[in-house]
Order: sequence, then C-alpha cells, then structure tokens
Amino acid sequence: MTEPAGARLEGVVCRFGRVVALDGVSLEVGAGEAVALLGHNGAGKTTVMKLLLGLVAPDAGRVLTLGADPRGEAGWRARARVGFLPENVAFYDALSGREVLHYLARLKGVPRREADRILEQVGLAEAADRRVGGYSKGMRQRLGLAQALMGRPRLLLLDEPTVGLDPVATAQFYRLLDAVREGGCAVLVTSHVLAGLERRIGRAVVLRRGRVVGAGTPRELGRALGLPVRIQVEGGDGARLETLARAHDARLAREGAGWRLEVAAQAKMAVLRALAGDASVRDLHVHEPTLEEIYAQLSRRADETEGAAP
Repeated sequence: MTEPAGARLEGVVCRFGRVVALDGVSLEVGAGEAVALLGHNGAGKTTVMKLLLGLVAPDAGRVLTLGADPRGEAGWRARARVGFLPENVAFYDALSGREVLHYLARLKGVPRREADRILEQVGLAEAADRRVGGYSKGMRQRLGLAQALMGRPRLLLLDEPTVGLDPVATAQFYRLLDAVREGGCAVLVTSHVLAGLERRIGRAVVLRRGRVVGAGTPRELGRALGLPVRIQVEGGDGARLETLARAHDARLAREGAGWRLEVAAQAKMAVLRALAGDASVRDLHVHEPTLEEIYAQLSRRADETEGAAP
C-alpha cells in the first residue's frame, strides 16, 4: 500500500477577519521528501503549519495531514504521527532535558527509553541531566528537535529550526534531518537562513502575501527565472575566453587571478566542453543559482508586478 503524502494543501484559502492569510495555496510533501517553505514575515508560512496541525480550519480548499483531515474524526491519529518544532520553543527551566522528554513521552504514549535514545541522537546525552535553564540557545533548539522526533513521526514540521545554532550545530542538524528523511519521514521546513539549505531539500515553495509565487526544485526555479550559472575559471587565456563569452552571450569578468563566466543554463554544457578542451585552463568551479538568489529574484518580480497593478 502506497504511503499517503505527509502534507497536502489543495486550493486553500484561510482568513483571519479581513486579513487573507492564504489565497488559493496548493502544495504537497511526499513521504521521504524535504520541502522548504519560504517567504517574508507574514507571507503565510506559519498558517500553513497551523492548518496541518489542525489548529485552524481553512475557509476554502482541502488540507490533508498524512492522508487525513487533521480536524476530522481520524485527525487525532494523524496528528499523533506529526512532529512539530515551533520557532520559539519553550520548556520548564527547572527540569532537566531528560525529565522534559520523559514528561513528553508520557503525553505521547511512547516508552521513556525512546527519550534517552533521542537525546543521544541529537547530541544532548552528556547534558541530559542538567537543568534546561542552564542550556544555551543551541542546546534548547536541539532539545526542541528531540521532542519533535518523539514517537518516530511520519511528518516533521520545522519552523526556523536552525535559529541560534552555530555552523557546526547547523551541519549536525541537517545530517540528522537527512537521516530522518531517508527513513521515509516527510519534512516541511521554513527558514530565513537559506545558505546551504538547497543541498538538503528536494523542492522549495515560495509564498508572497499568502500566494504561491514559485515552486519547484532549486534548479527548476533558477531556470524558470533565467538566472545564470556561474563558472569560475582558474587560469585561462583572456582573449579566448572573451571569444567564448561572445559566442554564448555570456558575461566575462576578472575574479582574483582567474575569471568568472555567467552563462545561461542552456549554454552551460557547451561552455564547459570548450573550457575543458582549453589547455590554458587549470581548473573549473560551477555554481548553480542559490536559494538566496532565487528568493531575491522572485521577490523583485513580485514587487514589480504589484507596482504595475492598477
């Protein structure tokens, strides 16, 4: 039997009074898939998560969490298999990390030994018996991730999970996220820290004022927006590189002791073949458009569209 999608929204509209938080939003996160939900503050990201948790109801459209209406009769079973890490996670400071997870294990109906296993998994085993009040921001965030992993969820909702984490802890978090996803868990993550995120997700969905303005893999989005691929060239003959750039309508610029070529995605392979056959080229580094560049370009286009509207 095929496992249902972890999360699905179909044409969802959600209003709070006169404010339209979501306007016809559709998205899906499949089993074993990681999707980034991006957008400025107030774009509707948290509303999407509240809908999937059954905390609010849509005014129109359909919301499915692990194949069930999260507010329907089967919703409680679906929610029991959802892990959620809010942006500002809070715990009882007087309890130890182990006591916090033992308490939550009892609420979730899972064995206490599961809490001990997860503390080891998130790197808090040595600090498990220290009071949470003495934890750093990063340690609290890891404890938040630990509680989200209780009960082996099939859907993880992570709201700004790397806030407060240093680069080492961020890398550890993403390695753990990879392992969870590879185990078949669907992951929906929001973040304003986009650097490196594209390597950890399959697709991104970008919201703007409650509407989807972009959706797809980073490569698909970059190509749809016409963003160039950057090729860093070590060595190289300037005259030959200028000829190559003109032939493929590329931009050539000096970069340190080498060169930088910005080429259209469809011309990338032809340019790389030409460079690979140039004996004066010592090395090449290819950089696809980043999520930061994609998000910035989508935002600029949305601004232009809104500015041109009557």
